[in-house]
Amino acid sequence: MNAKPASGIDQDMVAAGTLRLSVIVPLAPGETAWRGLVGQLAEELPDDCEVIVVHADAPPLPPLPSTRATLRQISSPAGRARQQNNGAEIARGHWLWFVHADSRLQPETLTALQRFTQRADDALGFFELAFDRDGPRLAALNAWGANRRSHWLKMPFGDQGLLLPAHCFTALGGFDERVRYGEDHLLVWTARRAGLPIVGVGAALQTSARKYARHGWWRTTSRHLWLTLVQAWPQWRRLRRERR
Repeated sequence: MNAKPASGIDQDMVAAGTLRLSVIVPLAPGETAWRGLVGQLAEELPDDCEVIVVHADAPPLPPLPSTRATLRQISSPAGRARQQNNGAEIARGHWLWFVHADSRLQPETLTALQRFTQRADDALGFFELAFDRDGPRLAALNAWGANRRSHWLKMPFGDQGLLLPAHCFTALGGFDERVRYGEDHLLVWTARRAGLPIVGVGAALQTSARKYARHGWWRTTSRHLWLTLVQAWPQWRRLRRERR
């Protein structure tokens, strides 16, 4: 996890754990959706938080907006698992919140997050999934299924804004950089095996439905179901075996 500071990075480093929250936003090469999210965070986060934008492009991003919260950017080799690990490595918050670049805050998002992070108990939190209107209407069915899966089966995914204490993330070993997809899914299974509670934060986080519009609802949905099943089946068997 060798992240390199980008030019213009805020060099005011604070001691680990002295901030309440570190928001880590990984950017794929060419990603532009981050502007809306970072703009929201810049306006609404208090000064006991920081936002770490981890980009995979060679040049640094344009200057980030001024805000009460600390905003930093670093460059990293491409790969969401690697980028998120590199962001977590330099994070100074007690809590780590991993948010995809095409996510958007809802009116109740940060209020619920504040309540959740004030709890004394360690847990892996997730938000309710809501899709933007930039995709087919049937995407609402996917959101409904994802939220039922998260509460009933304790299987939230990364687009639901995974949130956990930094020391728990370290103890779990971070995101698996060896896999081509589903690093968020695997982190949740690792948390379950470790006995870390999987808990809803109690608010929604909106994300783009552009992949359903681009590749088609049925094709995207069936592919996600298949990939989830292929990855979840051996994890479920391992969990069951370890709890016998």
